Amino acid sequence: MPQTAAIKQKTGRSINDAFASHFAKSMFLAVSALIILSFIGTRMFTHVDLNLYGYMVGTIVFLGGFFYRFIAWGERPPTKILIKKGVKLLVRPETLKTSTRHLAIHDFIWNRGMYRWTQHFLIGWGCILSCFVTFPLVFGWMYFTMEENGYYTVVALGIDIMRVDADGILAFFFYNALNITAVMVIAGVCMALYRRLKNMQARAEQKFMYDFLPLYLLLLISITGLILTFMNVFLHGQGHYVMSLIHQYSVIITLIYLPFGKLAHIPFRPMSVLARNYREHYAKQSMKKCKVCGDPFVSTEQSNDVRQVLGTNHIHFDTEDGFNLAELCLPCRRKYRISRFSGIATHEIKVKETNQNAKG
Repeated sequence: MPQTAAIKQKTGRSINDAFASHFAKSMFLAVSALIILSFIGTRMFTHVDLNLYGYMVGTIVFLGGFFYRFIAWGERPPTKILIKKGVKLLVRPETLKTSTRHLAIHDFIWNRGMYRWTQHFLIGWGCILSCFVTFPLVFGWMYFTMEENGYYTVVALGIDIMRVDADGILAFFFYNALNITAVMVIAGVCMALYRRLKNMQARAEQKFMYDFLPLYLLLLISITGLILTFMNVFLHGQGHYVMSLIHQYSVIITLIYLPFGKLAHIPFRPMSVLARNYREHYAKQSMKKCKVCGDPFVSTEQSNDVRQVLGTNHIHFDTEDGFNLAELCLPCRRKYRISRFSGIATHEIKVKETNQNAKG
């Protein structure tokens, strides 16, 4: 009894008890971190650009949607197992290689063709680099101060880190970083739209709200951003105010929509490293052989986890033949389902599917 009381008392003092839910806790910590970093980066809010206030509000709303989606996804039994075991495996030497392949060069798209890899690479890195430039500026983590001698000082988190010539090549890339990423996104989006309009399989599967709307939003952001630069350089700022509002609204709407649509896979993509580490690590330890054909198809750990999750959800796939469907490789599983309708033991026929080992 004393031990139980001690446990209850310890639990009652947990930080989790101060919040109504995991979502509330995540939002509080995230917003607090943003405020603290902005306080430091702007030197106690002395360098705040109020023209970027709308982007700041949109980012905070985006974080709310992201945490809502992530927590809803993370509370699922299979996801809990994946995250718990995947995080422990981040110390693997292969993690850096896996991260490079999945997050940097996107080689998981390469098997689908060079065209799709190019469009995905342009859109992905165009969006990521835009965020790396925009968010530090929005929250004041980075800004520039102009000196009288024609040099800019780059300030990051309140620290002067470098001086650049206002007319130099480095300053040119600083000025045009978002223009370069906008061109990347426009090129990638145009490639994606062309494929969706010409490829028969894509045309049969796509939906306007899910597949086309995200592309149009990215196109709107990129084009209005380039128009802003054109107005400032060639029109001496004429029409800048109206176009800046259009551009800002397009960014805010996209940020609010992003966690709930197809673009949500961008912030979720790092989770693929956990999944890859999980599969590769346990595959080296022991492989599960298919109960029908005998071919190894998945790690023993993953097979056991699948059966555990199914049991947690009170789903049972035990068959009359004495095995569980989770113990069959995908081709044999498909053939077994056919046998239940045809009455013929098709899963025992030693014939492989034509595209059984296809990639992409």
